[in-house]
Amino acid sequence: MGDVGLAVAQGAGASRLAIDPLRYAAIYAVGDVHGCLEPLVDLEERIREDAASIEGRKLIVMLGDYVDRGSKSAAVLYHLTAAPPVGFDRICLRGNHDDAFLAFVEGDPAGNWVLDHGAKETFRSYGVEVDDHPLRGASRPLREMVRTTVPQSHVDFLRSLPVLLTVGNDVFVHAGIRPGRPLSEQTDEDLMWIRRSFLDLGPGLPLRVFHGHTPVKEPDVGPDRVSLDTHCYRTGRLAAARVVDGDVTILSVGGPG
Repeated sequence: MGDVGLAVAQGAGASRLAIDPLRYAAIYAVGDVHGCLEPLVDLEERIREDAASIEGRKLIVMLGDYVDRGSKSAAVLYHLTAAPPVGFDRICLRGNHDDAFLAFVEGDPAGNWVLDHGAKETFRSYGVEVDDHPLRGASRPLREMVRTTVPQSHVDFLRSLPVLLTVGNDVFVHAGIRPGRPLSEQTDEDLMWIRRSFLDLGPGLPLRVFHGHTPVKEPDVGPDRVSLDTHCYRTGRLAAARVVDGDVTILSVGGPG
């Protein structure tokens, strides 16, 4: 991540981070990647070009869901465990697919959820061939094969991912927050998995939440919620929100428009 000047809160679950809002001249929040390496590389280049005219430190915040559904999950994790683009710091948050994939590799039965949600493509990206039949019932041998092929550096990376970043009144998270609940009381499950109540009600707090998790045709920029999951593995489009002095600008690559 580099020297990002973090305050870290660590409880029973994953870590939560906070950054002084004056630390960065620009923050770029990137939506769900889902194994789509080329759009990620292209978007990083677009971000570098955009940031060239902005003086000061810059930060890229990845909003989670790096694996599943797209064909290059392993390559995406190799990319994200390497150094960020020159001139940038990078913070990667944990998405529900990342969390479930980690659980599957570590033998937690909860990780079997990935078997019905795009894991075939992830397994194949590590060289574990699976047929086109449902994976349920084959979880034990599959887990052993996957465990032996996923590099320890990827497991360590997934374990290290925080679930929340706050920068002043801006909140960066994968899925959203439980409406009206103080950030200190949000559970990991809330932050990685919530959907309907957050989409219907918004944060219910004096905050602006940058999130992915729920696909949208176009990035949605509102006063209290910025939605950035553009279904990259289906559309080829990957989007980022640039935040400078509180103003949001959308950058995107691939797909229509």
